[in-house]
Formats: sequence, structure tokens, C-alpha cells
Amino acid sequence: MSFKFKDVFTGTQAALGADPGQAQAAFSAQSRLGSGLNSAVTIRQFNVGVDEPPGLGGEDTAPNPVEYILAALGSCQEITYRLYADALGIPLNGVSVQLSGSIDLRGFFNVQDDVRPGYQAIEAEVVIDSPAPEADLARLKKIVDRHCPVLDILRNPTPVQLTLRTGLLSAAAE
Repeated sequence: MSFKFKDVFTGTQAALGADPGQAQAAFSAQSRLGSGLNSAVTIRQFNVGVDEPPGLGGEDTAPNPVEYILAALGSCQEITYRLYADALGIPLNGVSVQLSGSIDLRGFFNVQDDVRPGYQAIEAEVVIDSPAPEADLARLKKIVDRHCPVLDILRNPTPVQLTLRTGLLSAAAE
């Protein structure tokens, strides 16, 4: 591979250490409900569909929001493993993540007030293809779990401010 992730990692790490003002990154997404429970989401130049399976009232045209949470965690773990393995000089031929989550729908459908509407638990198995010693892989896992942004978001409360504004949706937003 001609592209060196270690160079990106160490270069960015040095630049952020020299000028912490560069460390803040902002991400955004825009979502708009279409027909039924189908939403169109725009993230940078990408268009992503969101829907629910028929059992939850959707048409099953795309993954649902909570499935995207699993995808975000899995892919973030893979990316973080790749970057840190290269930065630490730990050989990594490949990494994949299998995830599952359980939700008690009584929370979402307001059947029982004391049931959370979100995941009650998420389980993930990371599979690494590496000739590195077990001690190196255990150290890598500890570092990845400490620095994976999506894992941090899921494990720690993140302030979220939702405001409501009424008015006509502009054609430009479509």
C-alpha cells in the first residue's frame, strides 16, 4: 500500500499538538421526511436513505436509524484499529466487526414509561487478522476502545439541544 496511515496519524497528531486551535472539527447532516417513514439524509455530498421495516410501519427501502448506529460503531472501530495499528507498528491485515443490539419497543411506542426507547444493549465482536502477539493486540484494543469517537458517544452522555421551529419547508431544502 503506497498510502501510509501512520504518516497521516503522526502528521495530524503533531499539527494538533503544535496548534490545538486546529483540533475542533464540525460535522453536519440534514434530514427530511419523505413519504411514510422514509427520510432523505444529506451528509456532505452524500445522500443516504433511512426507513423502517414493515413491522414498524415502513417500506424497508433503507436501514433504520438504530441500524445506522450499529454501522457507525462498527466502521468507526475498524477505522480506529487501522489508524492505531499503523501508528503503533502493529501489523494488521484486516479487521471486521459483527454487531447486534436489542431494543424493547415498549419504550418507543410509549407502552411503559420506565422502558428506554433506545438500545438496552449493544454487543460487538471485533475480528482481527494479524500475526502480532496477543499482548500487542490487547494493547491495541485498549487504545482503540479509548479513542474510538462513536464508542465514546455511545458510552458517555453527549449534550444534545433540539429546538422546534414551525413554518413552511422551503423548496431549497428539498
